[in-house]
Amino acid sequence: MINIAALYHFAPLPDPDDAAARLSHVAESGGLRGTLLLAREGINGTVAGDGDAIARLIDAIRAMPGFDGLTWKESQAAEMPFGRLKVRVKSEIVTMGQPVDPTRTGTYVPPSEWNALISAPDVAVIDTRNDYEVAIGSFAGAVDPGTERFRDFPAWWAENAHRFEGKRVAMFCTGGIRCEKSTAWLRAQGVEEVYHLQGGILKYLEEVPEDESLWRGSCFVFDERVSVGHGLAPGPHELCRACRRPLSPEDKTRPGYEAGVSCPRCVDEYSEADRARFRERQKQVALAAARGESHFRPTK
Repeated sequence: MINIAALYHFAPLPDPDDAAARLSHVAESGGLRGTLLLAREGINGTVAGDGDAIARLIDAIRAMPGFDGLTWKESQAAEMPFGRLKVRVKSEIVTMGQPVDPTRTGTYVPPSEWNALISAPDVAVIDTRNDYEVAIGSFAGAVDPGTERFRDFPAWWAENAHRFEGKRVAMFCTGGIRCEKSTAWLRAQGVEEVYHLQGGILKYLEEVPEDESLWRGSCFVFDERVSVGHGLAPGPHELCRACRRPLSPEDKTRPGYEAGVSCPRCVDEYSEADRARFRERQKQVALAAARGESHFRPTK
């Protein structure tokens, strides 16, 4: 089995380029694959590989000033979910596009207490993820902002804040990082009671038994597993290689689906020249599969 560690931590990082070089060396020497994003506000990433190599990377991160409180979520996969290692420096580790103080996040709620909170009649539950993620699974009764990108959330809130007057607001996302910013944003906008699912959906699915769960569907993840369910077991979804949205088994039976070329959601989004290019790529996929290799290198 392949070990997977998802991590993030907000702390001042004065020289992210230097930190990226040092962490890249540690990860490469251990044969890890995945993505690490660094910015002046902190670090975010998911890596996979040998457990000892992951432990060495975690130790290297926690040794940096301000990062000793780093926590991470572990899971496993039967196959390596990443094609290569990418370590990048960006302006934000999760792009909201608005000045936010992530140390002013909402109140953390552990998975064991989440059901009681979101079942309360005075609580509005908001899913902060992108529309294609929400489409395959969410908490029962959660509000879907319908945003294509996280940076669209502040504008959505500005237009919809009146809907939540007098309500306590509970927010959730995949691993927790988007809620660090979205809950801090709401507090800055004057919302007094804001809550945050600690550890995100992944921690909830790991800890809460399925027969007690209020989660419905699958949770999209940004690697070749595509989706996971309760107990973090791999879900039934595949990626559309054209638009990189998740595909259910039912989607593959609908008009517009062509393996590696299009899906019902994106069939009208590309030109015939694009589809011809995708078909050629799909031929290479088939040839690689015949050799027992993988043609794809995941982009996230």
